[in-house]
Amino acid sequence: MTQVFTTLQWSDLWFLLEGAWKTIQISVVSILIGTLLGMVFGWLMSLKNRALTFGVMAVLDVFRSVPLLIQLILFDSFIAIAGFPMPAFWSGTIVLIIYTASLVAVVVQSGIEAVPVGLRNAARCLGLSYWQEMRHVTAPVGLRTAFPSWLGVALATIKDSALVSAIGYVELLRASQILNTRTQESVKIMLIVGLIYFAISYPLSRMGARYEQRQKS
Repeated sequence: MTQVFTTLQWSDLWFLLEGAWKTIQISVVSILIGTLLGMVFGWLMSLKNRALTFGVMAVLDVFRSVPLLIQLILFDSFIAIAGFPMPAFWSGTIVLIIYTASLVAVVVQSGIEAVPVGLRNAARCLGLSYWQEMRHVTAPVGLRTAFPSWLGVALATIKDSALVSAIGYVELLRASQILNTRTQESVKIMLIVGLIYFAISYPLSRMGARYEQRQKS
């Protein structure tokens, strides 16, 4: 009789670690580029131009409102239909970048608007130009205020990267599903996967905790 299922082996742990490395790769790229784009969008939304603010917010609201899983599937399908198929890594990364940018934009806008108007006016009265005031006053104060919220977005992006498995990218979650199908040892596999996700996210969590302690002191 042919054996259908096999037990977990040490090589399977390496397979999960490879999936974890792919999760780290797609998360880091998405967070870095998404944060940069989000800072630009957040700055645009903080301007007093109503038409510009409305236009940017209208576009970003689409990406914040539509579930990420649907965005991934639709984007991957549309580019294939259009004749420009791309690897699952890049397809998923592009969607994650835009999704992350849409969340970071709101965080950055809130951080900029949290800077007291009197402080900004005082900087301008001292002879600073708009860009000098943004660089030396608004950005340091606003980004310090926005950092805890940005940290939450970064952690969410790491966890949301698991959804890229829906378009065929073999990251950590997809790797665990493959092993579970072969071994049927879902409890052990999910325990290992949970520990790996914890190991990936813990440094960011500690960074946030240290930041809060430093702010209080």
